[in-house]
Amino acid sequence: MLKIGITGGIGSGKSTAARIFEVLGIPVYYADTAAKRLMNEDPALKKEIEKLFGPEAYHNGLLNREYLAAQVFDNKSKLELLNSVIHPATIRDSNDWMEKQTTSYAIKEAALIFESGSQDTLDFVIGVSAPQSMRIHRAMTRDSISRPQVISRMSKQIEETIKMRLCDFILINDEQQLLLPQVLSLHNQLLELSIKKL
Repeated sequence: MLKIGITGGIGSGKSTAARIFEVLGIPVYYADTAAKRLMNEDPALKKEIEKLFGPEAYHNGLLNREYLAAQVFDNKSKLELLNSVIHPATIRDSNDWMEKQTTSYAIKEAALIFESGSQDTLDFVIGVSAPQSMRIHRAMTRDSISRPQVISRMSKQIEETIKMRLCDFILINDEQQLLLPQVLSLHNQLLELSIKKL
């Protein structure tokens, strides 16, 4: 089985592309959703977070999101600290999940594939690309946040053109080229590659 990553900058539409793959019967691991679950359920990770941010990081055994968000907001070193414990836990969890899949290939959807080093555990990485103005508009609409907030989030990710150069395949999601035919074509390519890997 091939292990595939799918990534892209904020507002690129990587989740939309991932959902199309799901419709085609391909299982998808959503790293962001998994990280939120692990912060509440993984005892080792909870211990690490409490060690770094104090007992206030949890309230009645559940993650105190507001407190943690306030700690890392606009504090690069604290955010890096948090990521340094979340990324390894999520990579371990996604690897365990991948091992249980029985399809020709499975996908891990994550914004920070290269930033977290998880590309080393994957066979190929798909990049989803969209013009910056479109990405800003989508993120503002989706998350009900301001333009400066989107720009701030973008600054925490590898620059789009660099990220796309690191990917093995690119899907263009600019509302000019239809995403569905691109995903179908790539799906067939990946099925062929998975046969070659056998």
